[in-house]
Amino acid sequence: MELTPEQEAVRETVREVALEEIRPLARECDETETFPEGVWDRLGELDLLSLTVPEEYGGYDADGLTYALVNEELAYGSLAVATAASVHSLATSCIANFGTEAHKETWLPEMASGRPVGAFALSEPHAGSNPAELSTEAKLEGNEYVINGTKQWITNGERSGVVILFAKTDKTDDGTVTQFLVPKDTDGLEVGKKEHKLGLRASDTTTLTFDDVRIPEENRLTEVGKGLSAAFSTLTGGRVAIAAQAVGVAQSALDAALEYAQDREQFDKPISEIQTIRHKLADMHTRTQAARLLTYDAARQLDSGRPPMQAASTAKYFASEAAMDVTNEAVQIHGGAGYTTDFPVERMYRDAKITTIYEGTSEIQKKVIARSLLE
Repeated sequence: MELTPEQEAVRETVREVALEEIRPLARECDETETFPEGVWDRLGELDLLSLTVPEEYGGYDADGLTYALVNEELAYGSLAVATAASVHSLATSCIANFGTEAHKETWLPEMASGRPVGAFALSEPHAGSNPAELSTEAKLEGNEYVINGTKQWITNGERSGVVILFAKTDKTDDGTVTQFLVPKDTDGLEVGKKEHKLGLRASDTTTLTFDDVRIPEENRLTEVGKGLSAAFSTLTGGRVAIAAQAVGVAQSALDAALEYAQDREQFDKPISEIQTIRHKLADMHTRTQAARLLTYDAARQLDSGRPPMQAASTAKYFASEAAMDVTNEAVQIHGGAGYTTDFPVERMYRDAKITTIYEGTSEIQKKVIARSLLE
């Protein structure tokens, strides 16, 4: 799968940013649970936060493979940064695909530069893998929707300035899930505590509580009842992004293991000369490259006009599990040193786990794949 000269240039640019500007801050941001806002602004300057914004609104409007490449290279530097950026892209994608001309003109030009930050509010405390069970309600009263409910696991929950919300217009009817645009500063919208997580610690994950939040009727993005289909369509691209991020984490861990294996000596020789270690490295490379090819294939299909649900789920499932395997082996190759924060592989190992969970667990991906095979 050859890349175009432009795609090669984008990959090189993002890899440079990942190595020189993101990675040097990754450990500190992980330890302090703070997001590198300076890096975010830098990504905005490079048009890397406008991947799903059409050109007429100041965006990059990237093709599917370029979108994957950016996510892969950002995750090579820090998965927390890549995750924040991909969720922002989900939000801009929703506005671009479902918003009115007024929505697009109001929000997309500024969001293309990264401010305001976007959030995607679908999951709830009791509705994660099955969003049809969500209970947040947006009830029409006159020319306003009044929103009540709680969203959970919201990436950019604290940092965001606009929220793409999924709620029922009638909480007793599962067929009324609808998509809305909610400015973050709307009265009654409150940010809950920031979660303290195993990994992805630099990225803010919070609850969002809606207490009689009022938005104008025109802030409804989809027809009533069309919210879930819109969410699933958007998440197909999101799953390709997560697959790409998993590849980036795996490649980063593999490169760290290769370097360490050639520097570390045991039995009077580098451990890279020990067959057991060499076989580990071979397996890690194979898994990473297979995940990359599955991801690039799904990414290319994003431009086909029909959401590649099976390909996206296949790539996300395989790549996320590969990232867990590869980061685990990277820690093992480092031995005791890999279990300390002196080396980045322990953070990569912790971060990799979330790729098997968010935007559809591995179990959900297998369900999607099997369903598509049997239809």
